[in-house]
Amino acid sequence: MWDARTRRSAAAFLGEIYRNEADWGHQTSVKEWILIILMRLSSSTGSVQQYIQTLLQELESNADVARKSFMQANRGQDPKTYPLNLALPPLASPTLLDRVQNKPDVEGGLRQIRKQRLKERGDAVYIQPQAKANIQASDDERFPLMERVNEFLNSNQKVFLLLGDSGAGKSTFNRQLECDLWNSYKKATGRIPLHISLPAIDKPEQDMIAKQLRKAEFTESEIRELKVHRKFILICDGYDESQQTHNLYMSNRLNQPGEWDAQMLISCRSEYLGIDYRDRFQPGDRNHRSDPGQFQEAVITPFTPDQVHDYIKQYVTVHQPLWETKEYEQALDIIPGLKDLVKNPFLMTLSLEVLPRMVDPGERLSATQITRVALYDQFIVHWLERGKKRLSEKDLSSQAKAAFESLVDEGFTQNGIDFLKKLAVAIYKEQGGQPIVKYSRFKDEGTWKAEFFSRDDEKLLLREACPLTRSGNQYRFVHRSLLEYGLALAIHDPRDWKESAMPAAVSGRRGSTSSAYSFNVDVATEEATAPIEQVPDINSPLSWRYFINEPSILQFLSERSQQEPMFRKLLLDYIEYSKTDEKWRKAAANAITILTRSGEKFLGADLSNIRIPGADLSYGMFDSANFQGADLRKVTLRGAWLRQVKLNQAQMSGVHFGELPFVKEDEYVWSCAYSPDGNLLAISLSNGDIKVYSTSMWELEHTLKGHDDQVRRVVFSPNGDHLLSGSLDCTARIWDVETESCIHTLAGHDEEVTCVAYSPEGDTIATVSYDRTVRVWNAITGNCQLILFGHASATFSVAYSPNRCHIASGSGDYTVRIWDIETGACLHTLSGHEDQVWGLAYSPQGDRIASGSDDKTVRLWDVETGTCCRIISAHGSPIYTLAYSFQGDVIACGGYDATIQLWDPETGTCRQILTGHSLDVRCIVFSPKEGHIASASADSTVRLWEAGSGGSSQVPVGHMDGVLSVKYSPQGHRVASSGKDGTIRLWDVETGVCHQTLASHTSWISSIAFSPQGDIVVSASHDGTLKMWDMETGSCLQTFTGQDEMMTVSYSPRGDQVASGDIGGSVQIWNVETGECRFILIGHEYAVADVVYSPDGNYLASSGDHTVRLWSTESGDCLRAFSGHEGSVNKIAFSPRGDLIASASDDQAVMLWEVDTGDCRAVLTGHDDEINTMAYSPSGDHIASGCSGGVVKLWSVATGDCLHDLTGHTDAITSIVFSLNGSELVTGGYDRAVRLWDVASGQCRAAIQDLNKFVVCIDWSPVSNTDCFVVGCGDGSVLRWQVTGEGDQRHVRMCWGSTNLFTAKDASIQGVSGLSQLNKRFLVQRGAVMKPLDRLREMSKLIGMVSVASGFKQPNVLVPESVSSARPSVE
Repeated sequence: MWDARTRRSAAAFLGEIYRNEADWGHQTSVKEWILIILMRLSSSTGSVQQYIQTLLQELESNADVARKSFMQANRGQDPKTYPLNLALPPLASPTLLDRVQNKPDVEGGLRQIRKQRLKERGDAVYIQPQAKANIQASDDERFPLMERVNEFLNSNQKVFLLLGDSGAGKSTFNRQLECDLWNSYKKATGRIPLHISLPAIDKPEQDMIAKQLRKAEFTESEIRELKVHRKFILICDGYDESQQTHNLYMSNRLNQPGEWDAQMLISCRSEYLGIDYRDRFQPGDRNHRSDPGQFQEAVITPFTPDQVHDYIKQYVTVHQPLWETKEYEQALDIIPGLKDLVKNPFLMTLSLEVLPRMVDPGERLSATQITRVALYDQFIVHWLERGKKRLSEKDLSSQAKAAFESLVDEGFTQNGIDFLKKLAVAIYKEQGGQPIVKYSRFKDEGTWKAEFFSRDDEKLLLREACPLTRSGNQYRFVHRSLLEYGLALAIHDPRDWKESAMPAAVSGRRGSTSSAYSFNVDVATEEATAPIEQVPDINSPLSWRYFINEPSILQFLSERSQQEPMFRKLLLDYIEYSKTDEKWRKAAANAITILTRSGEKFLGADLSNIRIPGADLSYGMFDSANFQGADLRKVTLRGAWLRQVKLNQAQMSGVHFGELPFVKEDEYVWSCAYSPDGNLLAISLSNGDIKVYSTSMWELEHTLKGHDDQVRRVVFSPNGDHLLSGSLDCTARIWDVETESCIHTLAGHDEEVTCVAYSPEGDTIATVSYDRTVRVWNAITGNCQLILFGHASATFSVAYSPNRCHIASGSGDYTVRIWDIETGACLHTLSGHEDQVWGLAYSPQGDRIASGSDDKTVRLWDVETGTCCRIISAHGSPIYTLAYSFQGDVIACGGYDATIQLWDPETGTCRQILTGHSLDVRCIVFSPKEGHIASASADSTVRLWEAGSGGSSQVPVGHMDGVLSVKYSPQGHRVASSGKDGTIRLWDVETGVCHQTLASHTSWISSIAFSPQGDIVVSASHDGTLKMWDMETGSCLQTFTGQDEMMTVSYSPRGDQVASGDIGGSVQIWNVETGECRFILIGHEYAVADVVYSPDGNYLASSGDHTVRLWSTESGDCLRAFSGHEGSVNKIAFSPRGDLIASASDDQAVMLWEVDTGDCRAVLTGHDDEINTMAYSPSGDHIASGCSGGVVKLWSVATGDCLHDLTGHTDAITSIVFSLNGSELVTGGYDRAVRLWDVASGQCRAAIQDLNKFVVCIDWSPVSNTDCFVVGCGDGSVLRWQVTGEGDQRHVRMCWGSTNLFTAKDASIQGVSGLSQLNKRFLVQRGAVMKPLDRLREMSKLIGMVSVASGFKQPNVLVPESVSSARPSVE
């Protein structure tokens, strides 16, 4: 940096200070420093070396004796001790030593960056975010994000991935982190925080640090200096916006020899990534082998109520808006759905900006509907009007002022909106949605960029007023979501489709005549405004770009389609146009994806010949739709409802269901094992057989017979030639797979063999048994080589270490033992489990053992020390099996709850839950290829899972686990459901749209009840609480805390109290107004099964043990204890007049009790099994009861006679409900069927069969002349059905449904092209048929089945007359 002359002058200056004490003073430490500096420079290479050596000789020769002695003493001084090595305050220029050594001045540039970044941050509102460990983790498992990041920065880990939804606050956090790091930065020794906006860097996968430093105007020599001598903390923002797929850590060769020394924090939107995203971020070695130990991640969680409150307080203090804190909080409490929106920080900011414009506090807030798109509508208008005001007050040139007045005359706000829309479209069309536009005046003149960024006065003014930011020659929207909103608005802007001659409006309060989006009601002239028909446009963005993987844009458009019937019609037209012209196929694919996401139900729709390649129809409802001849290539159908659809002649190559075929056996499946090449899968059965299937087509290749009892475990030899099995017949066997012959029978165990394992080389075998021993066998000779003793109970699992040196075994004595295979010595006894250890697996590296137990945990153990490294509380039920992935980054475990859960062993967080089995999972294995997982279950199936594959922009709206209760509101306009996922969902009866998800409980919600007015719903949960919810706002009004798990709840007909029953046998009566527990009613010996109020509310009846108890609701006294049942009483009901109580019991009887006297009027017997459920008819004349054998009996209350045996169900009855007029009865059960019965004749009028899972609950609509009922199922689905027709011509058709599981019952796939054999097999397994659907219906008719399919004979029943045949028939 400095020339030779300057450096010599600097050295001479030091010499002058040393010599001339008269002018510079005498300070020994200063003279020491000067000598050390000169002596160090004299030994360095460079143009001043000779000069300095001469200078030192001169100083010594001219010195007196004292000075010579002083110089000699300092010649050997350690240079590390010289004071310039100490941390000193930053200098305004390089040190003299650096100048003399020709070192580039990097600190000056770093100071400029620091100053600029701290200034840009300013006094912005900031709330410390909280996060969870990964996407699958619960939002309740929060931790302070900044603390976790600081722990990372103080560790040896290299990459921290920060995920979050759009607007979650990732960029805000990154800026705050950068400022914190700059504030603590230490010159020369500190790590340099470098914020990199990835979209602003050209090809950040190559040398991105140098590119960012060049943008900050560092010279090449300064960059080289920083690379060689400094360390960095990289804060890389916007991985998704840069549209990256590279692993930036690896492609930039960070921390490789001679490369940049850096830790990296990188942020990305969660929805941008698939499930297998870690490979894009995990560090690796030079051979690109990933190292999970160098990687950490976190996901920003939505704001908590406390964070929302703190944010509002800060916002009001900083910005001083029209509202005060209490007014904002009032709006949040009252406006439906607003609390959920503001959990997102960016939407919180938008809401606080525009709420004062949208509503007045207290003025019918409960009726105000605010959506995400409505917030953006208002925000853009607000921003532009604020920009207009700012420009009007600005001192503009005469030319600019004329341009501004012209824009105002034409409508400044609308001009700004048009500018925003056109710019958003151009960004997507010209640069694929890359959000940063680089504009050079001379280079880009005449290009599309000049239309927006030229120096034209109007463009300049609009640019200044729009939500854009500029950095040098780079422009971008202030937030990515505003770009996406602009594009969505360009696709459909409600204002564009009104007549251009809109009458002038008189603005209401705070309204603006320039806004078409204001919530204010403008007072218009008498001239009406009629909408203009919008027709499909080939130039629309829908026609030239797929938005299937743009969830933010899809959300804007799906909300718009729900609000704007015209836009909905336009989307349907796009789909219709695609039938005859393939140029519309991209628009049609976008359109049906948007409609599906918005909750549109395509029931009975004519979708024949539509072209929608690549569309995402996940979780869509297409019951009885016609897809004949449709182009469905690469369509995603995860969780779709395709019951009775016609897919004949459809093109279905590359279609994705998210599931694969399964193997169904007649016996319990105990285990499964892949061959080393993944081409074969062996399964062991409870009858002693072993079957070997080809994985390409799931065809049976071999059957191995020889065992006399259950085969508990099978495993292939390492070379794949042999198969090893262990059986309850006390033997293990080695099989030749190809010849199906038994090579060796390994006999020696005294009791049943429970598990077997091959050594990595295949030369030895380990077996364990109920006899408490581990035996090691020679795989060639079949001889027993070693017997290991030590377990105190049966041994259930065994595994070899990858290096073959050790064997691990798990036992019923709650321990895992590690054995030395050579000596037989027990090296470690791993104690910690509190119950039997069933599952065991070594990590691929051999340094960890995972064990699964009946104590509901997975424990990870350090092999070297024998200590427990981590406890994973998985499943909440016993764990029977587990397996490590081949990379060691996933542990899969399964057990009693019938699910497979995938866990990250490093973080201890759940990545994914796979559901589909109906009974406990006994074995899990990873496939050596294709990333599949196979699981064996007691439900007699082996299922193959596409774990971590694919994804969908659609998300299921239904319950994530089984439904436990479903109820109509008293007015019949809403349906409420609750489930095992701990949520209540409120559904619109007509559309099936889920308007509210009420999530506050921490465990199952077993029961719900509506208040008599229907404005409140109360829920009872296993978390020990009752909660009361406002139906309009979704807010929790009160929480009642009990003493035990709540099992059931009932609302008093008078509306003043609710009653609950818990698992401990107590009944509680709660005051609705005060939340006080008025009475705790003790009497039942164990769990309360049911509580019911009398029709007048004076009495409460409860059941659970063998008794029914009658309580006074005023005093809490027990008035009666009805004894007589010999089994648990499962269900009770008051007669409509309140004079009788009916009780149904495990003792196979229904009893009728008189309320006044306590006498038993009648005992209704005839069932052969336990009675699970029962219902009174509305008139009180009949009782229907259902038992676990599947029989429903209809009784006369007057005589006690059984009028009809209703047979047809093949498994336990779970729910019974009468129609509103009592003429019909609906039943559901474990046979996955719903049946409609005629009460007078006892005939089955219709049947809905082969639902995905068993029926849990049913409720009939309270609205007269509306014969509808709703069903809740064990898979989490809620399904609404309508009964039509008269007499014997009654039919049942679907109105709507929410489901998370794929359904294809009776779907016709004849003539389908491109469908892979695996997918075809999958569809057939799910009930699809190869025959034409019409013939199927005829066959169904011939065998006397009355089902929903019969509705196809009445097209007018399935497709409403109001739906035009000119476009897809959508209900």
